[in-house]
This record gives sequence, structure tokens and C-alpha cells, in this order.
Amino acid sequence: MSAISPSMAPPMYDREVDPKNYLKAGYGLSSWLLTLDHKRISLLYLYGVGIMFLLGGLFALLVRTTLLTAGNAEAFNASPPKIWISPDNYNRFFTLHGAIMVFIVIIPGIPAALGNFVLPIMLGAKDVAFPRINLLSWYMWLIGTLMILSSLMYGAVDTGWTFYTPYSTTAGKAFAGMIPTVAGAFVLGFSSIFTGLNFIVTIHKLRRPGQTWFRLPLFLWSLYATGLVQVLATPVLGITLVLLLVERTMGMGFFNPELGGDPVLFQHFFWFYSHPAVYIMILPAFGVMSELISVFSHKHIFGYRFIAFSSVAIALLGFLVWGHHMFTSGQSAVLSMIFSAITFTIAVPSAIKVFNWLATMYKGSISLQTPMLYALWFMWIFGIGGLTGLFLGTLAVDIHLHDTYFVVAHFHYVMAGTIFVLFGGIHYWWPKMYGRMYSEAPAAWASFLLFLGFNLTFFPQFIMGSQGMPRRYYNYADQYQIYHQVSSAGSYVMAAGMLLMMYNLAASLRSGRKAPDNPWGSNSLEWHTSSPPPLENFNGDAFPGDPYDYHNLEWDEKIDGFRAKEPLIRPARVAAAH
Repeated sequence: MSAISPSMAPPMYDREVDPKNYLKAGYGLSSWLLTLDHKRISLLYLYGVGIMFLLGGLFALLVRTTLLTAGNAEAFNASPPKIWISPDNYNRFFTLHGAIMVFIVIIPGIPAALGNFVLPIMLGAKDVAFPRINLLSWYMWLIGTLMILSSLMYGAVDTGWTFYTPYSTTAGKAFAGMIPTVAGAFVLGFSSIFTGLNFIVTIHKLRRPGQTWFRLPLFLWSLYATGLVQVLATPVLGITLVLLLVERTMGMGFFNPELGGDPVLFQHFFWFYSHPAVYIMILPAFGVMSELISVFSHKHIFGYRFIAFSSVAIALLGFLVWGHHMFTSGQSAVLSMIFSAITFTIAVPSAIKVFNWLATMYKGSISLQTPMLYALWFMWIFGIGGLTGLFLGTLAVDIHLHDTYFVVAHFHYVMAGTIFVLFGGIHYWWPKMYGRMYSEAPAAWASFLLFLGFNLTFFPQFIMGSQGMPRRYYNYADQYQIYHQVSSAGSYVMAAGMLLMMYNLAASLRSGRKAPDNPWGSNSLEWHTSSPPPLENFNGDAFPGDPYDYHNLEWDEKIDGFRAKEPLIRPARVAAAH
């Protein structure tokens, strides 16, 4: 079958065949739980991640509520107690918050919930390369999540989300929940590996003829780089967690000094995975950012190849910097200097992306719709997160700031900042997912509340961290109370923004106006099929073009959306004739 030129294509999309959209392709619970459709699996991830985000957020609110006032130890030990959260429960709350947000929400959030939906459509494919493995990866995510939640029946773990040894292998009833928690994280690792492998093979094997690497949307470049990290780094975490379980259950000494082990070895293993995991979380966000910035600036992305290769560079360099988490662990000064130098080096490809986004916006026709607002909020947040990372990468400064609230704030400005891109991506692809438009004003106000609340929550933590406030402490000195109170107030503002956002999206499913096929004016393939897409994604054959060529689009008032001047979806019968 040979490709046809745009001039030979019909001027309109083929509307003669109108199969049921994927949401109506089957009814009943089994049609969802046994589905092989990547779009439905994407929604299963979206619902699951959303529920767990609310639970993880609830634990965060409990932590912030506990820290509203100084003197918690005296207040809890008073008769009657003036505070109802005990020190042990406080430790469990921040552990569950961290474990849920990192392993269950942020790592799978953008790749599995958004990438699963749009990756095959962006390629012009009917599905991912391995649909059954795709479904299996969701079930493994669900099983791993339930295993971690089952630890609540045993008192839950209080080690922090890093599970540092030898504390995590100490015997005692309080640690009965350690086994299901660690085993759950192990199963979640397999889910991550399967997703990454599926995306790599799909991008290699299912691209349409003529869709070269440099005609891929940049979101796919980021998913490809993320897949490499998932496949190469996650097994290290799996092996580490197995060793921890063996030591915990059989008493074999790997990390416990009393058994002949080395606790620093656990840190090396853990951070060899967990720093690349930072890029599993943020690389997909970079890809979504490239789509949002270009589409809502109505301008071809600036420096396409630099952005694409910077994703690969970040993925590779991410394996070489794990030791900057361990400057105070006793490692050699020479090794610390090497890790510090590489840490500064990895800032270069990250800065390339930011400056290329700014150059794309320069003299662009910027539309401040909700997805773009989230993109702008992220640029502010990531800018602060990246710059404060330079402080922590500096050896002398890190000695003072290590294990203080400065690290907590930096971590959230980088990692939790990706949640803003997740929300931006959800709002961007929501019309494609459900065929309904949400109300713009409440969506914009929700984004503003989230941005305001986020900065109120975490910026004061930089200040108290620089003044020496240790992280994770249940009790603290009076001098830090004002910062904790502002931080806690910010968390409530974020919660209000989150609830408004969820209400607005849910209301759109009931009363939102019908979405046009292309409401934003994007030229990537997912916006050239119907909203929502048919079961096999296209009513015809896809012929990808330049995803950032906005000259191919024109506004059509009749459909209240954009229409392609030269359609990229050709009727199957026309394509077959050529």
C-alpha cells in the first residue's frame, strides 16, 4: 500500500462509518475489567490513581494538622490529651503519604493514565504492542496498591517511604505491616517495568510509514526515555526489596550490622533506583509540557531536536547521580565531589527544555486556557525546585541542609510539581477522553487555588529548613510555629482547589457541551479523530504529518473547533485504492 499525497485526499473526514466510541463499545463491569483497549485501561489507571491521590492527600492533611502548633509531645501526654494524633500515628501518616504518592500516584500517573491513552493514537496505531501485558500491568498496580493498604491492618509502617535499614528490619509488632508494604512496592515495580517495555516496543514497531523519529510528538520522546529508565532501573529496586524481605523474615544479614550487614549498602541500592525514579516521574511531565506550551502558544515548538535529545540525556545521566543523596553517609570525599559535579551537569538538559519552552512562547499567540495555566504554574514551580537543587548538590551547603525541611520543600517543588502537569494533561485530553468540555472559569480558579496553596505550603519550608528545622519531627521549637501554620493553611487551600477541580470535571460529564474533535488547535494525530475516539482509534488510515504544523488548521465556527485543511485521517477505501 503506497501513501497518497494530501492533494489526493478527500476534503472532509469520512463520516459514513460511525462505529460506537470506545466508551460504548461494551457495557457492564466485565467489559472494563477484561478490556484490552488501551483507552479503557488508561481510564482504569486514571480512576485508581485519582482515588489514591485523595487518600495520600488525606494523610498529608493529617500531618499538616498535627504540626499546626508546637509542643505536640506535651499536648499528647497531657491529661486529658490536647491532641489526638500520637507520635507513632504521625510517623505512619507521613510514611503512607510518601509511599502512596511516590510509588502509587506520581510514578504511574502520567505514563500509565495519560500515556496509555494517547501514545497509540499519536502513532496512528490501533493499540499498544502488547494489549494483554498492558492489562496485566494495571492488575499488578492494583494488587501492589492493595498490598500496601493492607499494612493498615497491622498498624502500618513508620519508616518513611525510603524503608531505611536497619530500622525497617527491626523485629516487633509495630513492623508487622512491613512485609505487605515492601512486597506491594515490589509488585508495583513489575507494573512499571511492563508499562515501560510496552511503550518502547510500541514506539519502535507501530509507527506509521513516514513517521520518522523526528516527526514524533515530543511527549512520545519523553515516554520512550521514561520507558528506558523503567526497564533498566526498576529491577534494582526489586532486588533490594527482596533482600530486605529475606533479612526481615529469615534473619539473613544484608543490611543489619548486628547480622553482619551494611545499612549504607541499602542506601546505595535504593537510591540507584530512586534517583532515576525521579526522572520516571518528571520526564513524562516534560513531554506533556512540550505539547501544552506549543499548542497554546500556537507556534511550532522551538528546538525540537534539542528537547528530544535532552530527554534521553536526562534518562542516562539520571543513573550517575544517586550518591548526592548520601553526602552525609560517610562516603569518600572524592566520590562526593564526582557526584556533585554530575549533579550540576544534569541541570543542563533540564535547562535546555525550559529555555526552549520560553523561546516557543516568545512572540507566540498565547491562549491562557486551563491546560496552559497549569503549564505556566509548573514552569514557576520547577524553576524554584531546580534552583534549590543546586544548593543541595553543593557539598558544604548540603551538610547543613541535609534532612531538614529544605529537602522536603525541594523534593515537593520538583516531584509534586509534576502533579500540576498531570492536571494540565487531564484538562488538555479530557475532551478527547470523554467527548465533553468542562467549564473554563471553575477550572481556571481551581488551578489558581492549587498554585497558591502549593506555594503557601512549601515555600515556608525552605525558610525553616535553612534555619535548621529537621524533617519528619513530631515536636518542634516555638520559633518554627509560624512557618508550620502558614504551611498547614496552604495545604487546606490546595485541598479546596482539588475539590473544585474534581467537581468541575465530574459536572462536565453530566452537563458539559459536546466537545469538537479538535478544540485546542493541535496537529498531532489524536486530535484528528473523533471525540471520544472509536474503538480502533480511527475511522480510516492515519498519515502523520508534522505534529507542530499549525498552518494546517483553521477555525470552523460551525463545529466550534479546529478543522484540518489537509486531513491526516483518510478513508480506508481511498487509502486502499492507492
